Amino acid sequence: MAVTHPGSPVRRVLVPDLPPATPLRPPAGSVRALAGPTMGTTWSVRLVAPDPFDEGAVLRRVESRLARVIAAASTWEPESAIARFNAGPAGSRHVLPEDLRRILRAGLRIAAATGGAFDPTIGPAVDLWGFGPAGGAGGVPDDAAIAAARARIGFGRLRLDADGTALQPGGLGLDLSGIAKGFAVDAVAEDLAAAGFGHGLVEIGGECRGWGTKPDGRPWWIALEAPPGGEAGPETVVALHGLALATSGDYRRCFEADGRVLAHTLDPRTGAPLRNGVASVSVVAATALEADGWATALTVLGPAAGLAVADREGIAACWLVRGAAGGFAETASAAFAALAA
Repeated sequence: MAVTHPGSPVRRVLVPDLPPATPLRPPAGSVRALAGPTMGTTWSVRLVAPDPFDEGAVLRRVESRLARVIAAASTWEPESAIARFNAGPAGSRHVLPEDLRRILRAGLRIAAATGGAFDPTIGPAVDLWGFGPAGGAGGVPDDAAIAAARARIGFGRLRLDADGTALQPGGLGLDLSGIAKGFAVDAVAEDLAAAGFGHGLVEIGGECRGWGTKPDGRPWWIALEAPPGGEAGPETVVALHGLALATSGDYRRCFEADGRVLAHTLDPRTGAPLRNGVASVSVVAATALEADGWATALTVLGPAAGLAVADREGIAACWLVRGAAGGFAETASAAFAALAA
């Protein structure tokens, strides 16, 4: 459904449909907050914990888990597993670490479901447009350069064997910037939950996952990120009780070239930045990995094609599209609307 929001915003509350037997007893302890830098942005963790609370031990635990994700999936680290794969000669085989395998399997599922609107092999286009670690030459690449980069993109060329081995067919460049932050959120949340923290919230660069409740019994409330520059409709808050939230926005990272402002989100099918008017897509899912990847894919698809895919796949998604006269038009999937029912 599509709705244009005039006038003053109101609050909209999204809550998960909890099973009747779900215990919601308030936990003992107080909320402890930690934060730090990672992956070109910041991370934050809020945990419910009793005294004594060893903040240093938890901080080291979070940083260690994030370091493993970076060592596996960051193209900005020249010795990471993904960087070694990208630099590998044609015909070379690479045993990928579990973190990288998990991200790639999710990415390939989304790629297949969206006809390549999400593609983990988008690296050549990312590099061409200056969003990779090497930076860019400035300006808009010519059609020949875009076509050459596009010829190297194609998730169907990536073969990931059951044992975690991947073949580099030659020139294949993986880039997981549209999904890796979400996985990092999950990795930290799952690690902390396994360590005995039954109630918490993890956020990295705006992607979030919550479990359990606060000490007062209330859930972890997170507001959907609103794009700047106009009326964005109702303020929407989500109860992250066993849920994750991710938002992809054209305002987060962009550059100006030839008099145009170009967003960092690229369409793998064209090898060029989007020009579909989508300001943001927010996705609520069971994991931040799924939320992040689907937010990226549905941004590329736009509200028309994206809505059909989201409804088919049961994805809770909300698009905000820029209007010609300012403001935003909202489109929400059936699963998203059900959260507010």
